Amino acid sequence: METTLIILKPDAVQRGLMGRIISRFEDKGLQVVGCKLMQISQQLAATHYEAHTTKPFYPGLVKFMTSAPVLVLALRGNGAITIARNMMGATFGSKANPGTIRGDFGVSNSFNLIHGSDSPEAAERELKLFFAPGEVLTFGRAIETWVYDMSGGKPE
Repeated sequence: METTLIILKPDAVQRGLMGRIISRFEDKGLQVVGCKLMQISQQLAATHYEAHTTKPFYPGLVKFMTSAPVLVLALRGNGAITIARNMMGATFGSKANPGTIRGDFGVSNSFNLIHGSDSPEAAERELKLFFAPGEVLTFGRAIETWVYDMSGGKPE
């Protein structure tokens, strides 16, 4: 099972889309194992987006991400990183396919509603930035055997 970081960005929070977006992930079968509403500090935004410091969009990105609260989620599931990114859709809402989060809720090429880790290494790094030890939980769900075929001994 993978755990991935998802950030519902300021535009998603301000537009009241948190519940609708979380429902999509839960409907898919992903498990919410961590969740917090927070205001990202300048320092945290700078650390999180440090790979983009030389890009022209970096100052605007940091300003946007610190402009209003965000909802930070830890989602767990078999293939959670790829599943979540596919559900998010293309980076820009104007180019995202209908049926994806960005395709259904976004039109802006600047405000793109959601961030998701793009690899297991990124997820591990990002989860540590936003969640303290013990804030990402491990617990069983009664529905697990209905989400995954466990007949082979591992989730499929």
